[in-house]
Amino acid sequence: MPRIPRPILLISLGALIVAALVWTAIRPVPVPAELVEVGRGPMQVTLDVDGVTRIREVWEVSSPIAGTARRSPVRVGDPVVGGETLVGVVEPVAPSLLDRRSRIQAEAAVHEAEAALVAAESRMAQALEDLNYAKIRHDRAQALVERGIASQVRLEDAAQALKVEEAARDAAISARLMAQSTLDRARAALIGPAEPGAPAEVCCVEIRAPASGVVLAIDRLSARPVAVGERLLSIGDPADLEIVADPLSRDAVRIPDGATANVERWGGPGALQARLRRIEPSAVTETSALGIEQQRVEAIFDFIDPPGAPARLGDGYAVRLRIVLWQSADALQVPVGALFRDGAEWAAFALRDGRARLVVLRIGERNDRTAQVIDGLTEGDVVITHPSDKVVDGAAIDPLLRE
Repeated sequence: MPRIPRPILLISLGALIVAALVWTAIRPVPVPAELVEVGRGPMQVTLDVDGVTRIREVWEVSSPIAGTARRSPVRVGDPVVGGETLVGVVEPVAPSLLDRRSRIQAEAAVHEAEAALVAAESRMAQALEDLNYAKIRHDRAQALVERGIASQVRLEDAAQALKVEEAARDAAISARLMAQSTLDRARAALIGPAEPGAPAEVCCVEIRAPASGVVLAIDRLSARPVAVGERLLSIGDPADLEIVADPLSRDAVRIPDGATANVERWGGPGALQARLRRIEPSAVTETSALGIEQQRVEAIFDFIDPPGAPARLGDGYAVRLRIVLWQSADALQVPVGALFRDGAEWAAFALRDGRARLVVLRIGERNDRTAQVIDGLTEGDVVITHPSDKVVDGAAIDPLLRE
C-alpha cells in the first residue's frame, strides 16, 4: 500500500477540523423550553375580596325622654326577650337649683297667686250670696203671682235676675280654679332637686327589649344624663348573620345576579358557601392605604351552606370571599403563562414535530392560572410556557419539563 505523503495527510486533517467547526457553528441548536399539554376540565373565574359579617337586623334602643339613665340592668352578651327583658330605666330631668334672684321672684309669684286665690274665693262667696238672695226674690215673686197680688212681669224680672246670678256664680268658681292653678304653678317653680318628685311607681320610664336576641353594645354602663333620642344600647340576633363585601365599582359590575361565593379565612375548617342577595345602588369613595381614592360598593351575601351561619361567627368578624364570576364544567384551557400578544391577537407557541409553531388564538374567560380557548388549539396539543426570546416560529425545542 502506497504511503500517503505527510503534507497531504496534514492538509486533509485540517480540512476535516475546519468542516467540523463550520458544521458546529451553523447547525441549529435546540432551545430548552417548558411544555404543557392543553386539556379540558372545570374552570372558574373568581374575584377575591375582603368582607365582614354583620347582623342583618340591629335594634338600637334610645331614650324616649331627657333625664338621667340609671346604671344599665344588662351587660353585653346577655340574652334578652322581646317585650319582656328590662334593658333601661330613665328618670325625668330633675329640677334645677334657683339662684337668689330667681328664688325671690318665685316666692313673690307664690304670694301674688295666694292673694289672687283669696280674692277669687271672696268673689265666689259674694256670688253665692247674691245667688241665694236672687232665689229668695224669685220664690217670693212666684208666690205673689200665684195669689194674684203681683204681675207676671215682676216674676219674669226675678227669673232673669236669678239666671244672671247663676252665671256670676259659675264665673266666680272658674276664677277660683284658675287662681288655684296659678298658685300650684308658682309653688312648682320653687321645687328644687332635693324635693320629692312624683310617686315612685311613675317616677321613671322603663324600657323593654324591642326584639329577642343578645345585647351587642352598651354606650355606657354607669348612670348618666341623656337627651331625647340618645342611644343607650343595641340588640341583635347573632344567628341572623350576613356578609358585607366592598369590591371596587369596576369589579362589582362583573358580579352576576345570585352569584355564589366561597367564604374562606373565617377561622374554621373548610370553606363556607354564600350567595349574593344584592349590590347596593350607590358607591362610596374610600382612600386606600397608599392614599389612592377608590370607588367601592357594598355587596351583601347570605350564608347557604350551612344555612344561617356557624355558631362561632359573630358580628363584625373578618372573612375572605372568593366570588364566582364565571364557571364551566368542561372548558378547553391553556396556561396563561403560554400566552403573549401578537399584534392585536393572542398567540402561543405549539410544539409540532419538535419545533415551535406560532398559533393565533381566540381566548374567552381567564383567571390567574388558565385561559379558556375558543379557537386555535385542540385537546392534547402541547404548548410552550413562558417562552424566552430565543423561541421563534420554527425553532427546534429541547423539552425541559412536560406537564
